Amino acid sequence: MARRFRGESDHKVDSKGRVSIPASFRRVIQSCDPEWTDGLPPRLILVYGGATRDYLEGFTIEAMDEVDEKISKFPRGSAKRKAMERLYSAQTVEIVLDDTGRIVLPAKLREKIGLDGMARFISSGDTFEIWKPEADDALRDALEEDGFDPDIDPSVYLDGDLG
Repeated sequence: MARRFRGESDHKVDSKGRVSIPASFRRVIQSCDPEWTDGLPPRLILVYGGATRDYLEGFTIEAMDEVDEKISKFPRGSAKRKAMERLYSAQTVEIVLDDTGRIVLPAKLREKIGLDGMARFISSGDTFEIWKPEADDALRDALEEDGFDPDIDPSVYLDGDLG
């Protein structure tokens, strides 16, 4: 079973697009890159997706291999397979961590999500998301308005939808 990302944190993005990956995320990225060994930089895949996606999604190499395997089960040429290949193959970049645990976010990706001074890293199980902090704050506010009651212990939702 793949290791999971945990936690969230904000990190400064410099003018060249360099940003530090949270240390706990780095360990997951390393452990889930079959080619990584001491002395080699670990790799990850960033999915930037279509027009409606306002965050970047980081996949370990192993997690992306699982996605590719699932996609390959759809009939070649089918609309679903084409759509998933577009999102998870075409609209992606492979990123390498440097020896200080930083990545360079290409300008195209930073512009797509409006990222400038800060990036928010949010764990999402076997993937993680990179958000412009203001966009994440707006999403959290919308979730509260959309039936996720902030006054209820969220663990009640683990056993099924109450609403």
